[in-house]
Amino acid sequence: MALKQLDPEQIRTWTLEQKDRWWFENVWRGDMPQLTIRSALTGMCLGGILSLTNLYVGAKTGWTLGVGITSVILAFALFKALSALKIGSEYTILENNCMQSIATAAGYMTAPMISSLGAYMLVTNTVIPMATTMIWIIAIAVLGVLFAFPLKRRFINDEQHPFPEGRAAGIVMDALHSGNASEGMFKAKVLLSAGGLAALAKLLQSQPIMEKLKLSFLLIPEYLDGWLYKFTTLKIGGVDLRELTVRPDTDFVMMAAGGLMGIRVGVSIMIGALINYLLLAPWGIALGDVVGQTGADGVTHYGFRAITSWALWGGVAMMTTASLMAFFAKPQILFSAFRGLFRKGRAANNDILRDIELPMRVFVIGIPIVGTIVVLLAHHFFGVKIWLGIIAVPLVFIFTLIGVNSTALTSITPTGAMGKLTQLTFGALDPKNIKTNLMTAGITAEVAGNAANLLMDIKPGYMLGAKPRQQAIGHVLGIFAGALVSVPVFYWVFLKGGPSELIQEQYPMPAVSIWKAVAEVLTEGLSNLAISARWAALVGGLLGLALEGIRLATKGRFWLSGVGVGLAAVIPFNTCLAMFLGSLFFWLAERTFKRPDSAAHRVIVQNQEPICGGVIAGGALMGIAVILLENFPLAK
Repeated sequence: MALKQLDPEQIRTWTLEQKDRWWFENVWRGDMPQLTIRSALTGMCLGGILSLTNLYVGAKTGWTLGVGITSVILAFALFKALSALKIGSEYTILENNCMQSIATAAGYMTAPMISSLGAYMLVTNTVIPMATTMIWIIAIAVLGVLFAFPLKRRFINDEQHPFPEGRAAGIVMDALHSGNASEGMFKAKVLLSAGGLAALAKLLQSQPIMEKLKLSFLLIPEYLDGWLYKFTTLKIGGVDLRELTVRPDTDFVMMAAGGLMGIRVGVSIMIGALINYLLLAPWGIALGDVVGQTGADGVTHYGFRAITSWALWGGVAMMTTASLMAFFAKPQILFSAFRGLFRKGRAANNDILRDIELPMRVFVIGIPIVGTIVVLLAHHFFGVKIWLGIIAVPLVFIFTLIGVNSTALTSITPTGAMGKLTQLTFGALDPKNIKTNLMTAGITAEVAGNAANLLMDIKPGYMLGAKPRQQAIGHVLGIFAGALVSVPVFYWVFLKGGPSELIQEQYPMPAVSIWKAVAEVLTEGLSNLAISARWAALVGGLLGLALEGIRLATKGRFWLSGVGVGLAAVIPFNTCLAMFLGSLFFWLAERTFKRPDSAAHRVIVQNQEPICGGVIAGGALMGIAVILLENFPLAK
């Protein structure tokens, strides 16, 4: 059935009371099962698994991807399979929504590990206890839930903002449960098939496993240039291209990530990679500012870590200025964040949703309590001064409002820009303390980002008539599920060799590098940088402003993204190439297979998101499994 919604005139003219009454009478599904034992367990299991995909992709790109639609389709397929086996009754649409709420919360809570927390461990050269990490990320994620729900009635109930990705998840669920189940099962089959093929490809890329299984003849080479180097060695400025990470690979997960990003971001990243690795890196090596390591053979080797430690300054400056300009280019977003927030409240007895929405006392009591816990934990775990921690919590409220406005309209949460702003804030308040800079900014930016992302997930619940109280409980369950799975895996996979091994060519941890770099500049000053790096930062900052300015002036018609170009400085060339090829593939498919009745259009064009989601899920999960197998059972 078609989802019921208000028209623009009703949204503009109706009061919040009228909108709530309309929702109660036309959308709310009453006592339909939602947070049941089976939906909770299914959501927690699926959320724990999908949290690993975000951990893997985050280690590769610095971003976390939404898992809402992927979890919706997977859950629906699972529900149908169980029903076919006569195991339990038919699952309801609200159980499906509850499951994806739990899974989504589990996916988003991994962000600190691949950003501020990873940067802290790298800066201090210490591996903090696993229990500390688990307690910390659970605490700030729960605080994000508490900040999210008070804003629901304004942004979702009253202003009816679209939250595009959340709306898409609601539409998919409605289609799956209202007579279009065959199309939904087809999407599920596409997603599962793509995931299975990606997992198989990732397994076949592991030489130790293939040798152990005596299947070396099936080995898929990680890099595709082996045949070329049998005949010649390609160099730029006397440096082997392989030392510059310029070599195509078979990373299908990053190709799928590129497919989700789109052609504009893909092209921007590719241009940035060509500039950084074919022009700037050889220049930096010639200057002596890119410092390699001399091996036993007397040959100096460079590689990703040596290059990015120098090149990231221009990239980070470009991303920062471009992000901040885009952020402040629309002042109405800043003003609307606060407009009407404190409208005169209604009497409790006139609130038709008083027994459905979360009581305001939950937030009035919960935010100060959990906020105090976070401040005390920051002081105890990381040595953050109490007064600076106290400042960080109210800033969460401000940045959450700003972040939600962006997420509500574009599905993009400007966590990167908010992180830089908070680092600048605390850099001014405590200029010589790099640990304080990282962890106070981590509180503000990551709690705000988590709250904004969770509101994206609350949107489909509102569309489908779900109970907000049960959805909030689901988010908390998802946080614990994600922590119990992703934190141990993070330590086993990425911290086995200590913080010094956290950033590798295969897993560059771009967000960690960026957070660390900004904190170092703010605490140590530019004088510690090579002159060429300072010039790169200046030029990069100006280019970021210029590119974003052109994009804004052309109303988005200009293709290049300052953030995308700058990102290439903290990602290896081969990864940039893979993401570009993924974006190019789906761009060409959309223009080649135009007939809606063609098989290629139905499978590839109409199912771009399930294909990419399946490849990311299957490849990332198998990637994690391969690392564990290679480093533990097969290492002995």
